[in-house]
Amino acid sequence: MKTTLFSTLTAVTASVLLLAVSCKTSNVAPDSTQNTGTAGELRVSAPFANQTTQFAFDLTKRVSTQEGQNNNLFISPLSLHIMLGMLLNGANGQTLQEIQKTLKLDAQTLAEANQTYRNLMENLPGVDPQVTLNLANSVWYRNTFTVENSFQDLLKQTFKADVSAQNFDDPATVGKINNWASEKTNGKITKVIDQIQSDNVMFLLNALYFKGDWKTQFDPGKTIDSPFKLASGGTPTVRMMRLNTTLKRGFRSNYTAFELPYGSDKYAMTVLLPAENTTADALINSLSSTEWEQLQKDMTLGSIDIGLPKFTLKYEIKLNDALSTLGMPTAFTNQADFTKINAKGGLTLSFVKQNTFVAVDEKGTEAAAVTTGGVSVVSVQEPTLCNRPFVFVIHEKTTGTVLFVGKIADPTKGSN
Repeated sequence: MKTTLFSTLTAVTASVLLLAVSCKTSNVAPDSTQNTGTAGELRVSAPFANQTTQFAFDLTKRVSTQEGQNNNLFISPLSLHIMLGMLLNGANGQTLQEIQKTLKLDAQTLAEANQTYRNLMENLPGVDPQVTLNLANSVWYRNTFTVENSFQDLLKQTFKADVSAQNFDDPATVGKINNWASEKTNGKITKVIDQIQSDNVMFLLNALYFKGDWKTQFDPGKTIDSPFKLASGGTPTVRMMRLNTTLKRGFRSNYTAFELPYGSDKYAMTVLLPAENTTADALINSLSSTEWEQLQKDMTLGSIDIGLPKFTLKYEIKLNDALSTLGMPTAFTNQADFTKINAKGGLTLSFVKQNTFVAVDEKGTEAAAVTTGGVSVVSVQEPTLCNRPFVFVIHEKTTGTVLFVGKIADPTKGSN
């Protein structure tokens, strides 16, 4: 099967922002296991950076498997990580442990993780004045539902979240939530929910917006029509941008990598092009935080002639199955423990969904993501009414001996 540059590009771009934090802009204290940076300085501990990079690749692998080889994907691991970080602070017991392990944060305390989240919220947007990077969080809850003050205060202080009680029975509330998402993504993501179900009591949202111009821009006059080989065998024509310049590049037996920096070189897009004898899916499955870290060390400046297709993509995916497979299934069940949100419990994570947008052209990249987590009350157990034909067995329990078996098809008939 032939691989595609585009499918690889969209998968790798999905991790750009999170990996930029861990590999490009972090000022890491080598012997520190927590964020001790001063205000205004972006500092991410080595454990947090390495483990969340692994989370990014693990997530990408699950989504790639879910989508199949012929479909594009574009996700934001950072947006998802922050939204789940908010949820993590509302969890207890096994639910907390599973979410923490899925986020690769089980080697540090929740307080240490929260310190890093706060630093990211405060300082990541200012890393490169030539690049626009906005992060925002919000929490919306049903005005008849009680949310613990300690949970609200933590989200406001650590995650800089807007927290508000709303009338979930008013159709206008859907518009308020969607308008918030649109405002925080510069109009690129205009709808994240269609309706509010009767059992929904809370929505947690993270919005991420990125806009950066290439440090070395493509010349629009050199953009040409060019064939693009699909994994399925087709060859549509795309607008291929061309650039012959000096860039960081690296070479592996199964792929070639090159780095396209934005702005003042604090952010970059790294493109991984699989070798002709392999596929984009196989490349994704081979990625790890260790391989990524080694690639950063091995890439060197040199002349390279590249072609990159222009593209625009809107993408939406539900992540319940991926997150369950990655290690947090309990959160989506009636056994979930979110008693730090409401001490009475009875809550479950009904869905996690991500909406994304990306546009790549000669000038640069614009990308946005909104991750939405829906919290619902556990469904009330319906009474088990034998109101249809049923079977019954009379048996002796110690030996299992069956004495009688019957079927009642019509209780009104006292005899056959």
